[in-house]
Amino acid sequence: MQTNHFAIIARGLTKRFGDFTAVDKIDFEVRRGEIFGFLGPNGAGKTTTIRMMLGLLKPTAGTVEVLGVPVTEHPERIRPRIGYMSQRFSLYNDLTVLQNLLFYGRAYGLPNDVLRERIQEALQLTGLEGREHIHTKDLSGGWRQRLALNAAIIHRPELIFLDEPTAGVDPVSRRVFWDLLYKLVREGITIFVTTHYMDEAEHCHRLAFIQRGRIIASGSPGEIKRNVMRGQVLEITPSDTPGAVEVLRAARESGRLPLDEVALYGPLVHVTGPEIELHKEAIATELRRAGIEPGEMAVIEPSLEDVFIACMR
Repeated sequence: MQTNHFAIIARGLTKRFGDFTAVDKIDFEVRRGEIFGFLGPNGAGKTTTIRMMLGLLKPTAGTVEVLGVPVTEHPERIRPRIGYMSQRFSLYNDLTVLQNLLFYGRAYGLPNDVLRERIQEALQLTGLEGREHIHTKDLSGGWRQRLALNAAIIHRPELIFLDEPTAGVDPVSRRVFWDLLYKLVREGITIFVTTHYMDEAEHCHRLAFIQRGRIIASGSPGEIKRNVMRGQVLEITPSDTPGAVEVLRAARESGRLPLDEVALYGPLVHVTGPEIELHKEAIATELRRAGIEPGEMAVIEPSLEDVFIACMR
């Protein structure tokens, strides 16, 4: 394996806090110039993994190389070459947009002439021109998010770590933010991002699912759908969606229907199981017995969210 093709290589990476294992012998690689998504529920080990890659936490066991540098041996060598944006947006609310960028640029040691040029480029990239003198506390969540990204890339890092960067941000701002990430990737920057949103995960080049500190699936979104999902997905449009979920879960628990998962998808219900198409009539009968009309029922291609829920089980 040619290591120069990879921005990150983790082998047996482990972190224990006393008797609790937060990250448990995980292996993964992140290729240069890609968006790599790291998905898992709260407490799965995502942030702990990032902190070890940043050199902020020392692994209990295993190794991690970032940009060809063994992090535990030389953390100081990677810090000028990486950017980090946390879910809490590490910004100074009492400073203006411009003052925040000046602060972070100087913290990275950029000379004034270079810094002024970088700030102008960053403002143009994220559409913050004209807002330079607005205090950060007066910005909306979406604009604060863009400012935090600017602060993370002001020194032109080779690799950016984004920890839940779109949490609590409206859908329009989330889409704009991902457009910005693709611009950065086109410039050769590698992005490692954790997220809860499955629609965002679909935009990653490759993914890893982590649960209870262990990686349980990895690959491109398409590969994960093909290789991980066992069984079919039946999409139902019932007259009473919450009621349908309750009825079908009860039928599953009792063994009346061979279902793997029953999940709510807005006004829809997704039911997964082996050869689910053969059980459509039985599912419809179960719902009608409870006074619920099944509505339209169709076997569909599994979404990444279907696969994620199946993996988490």
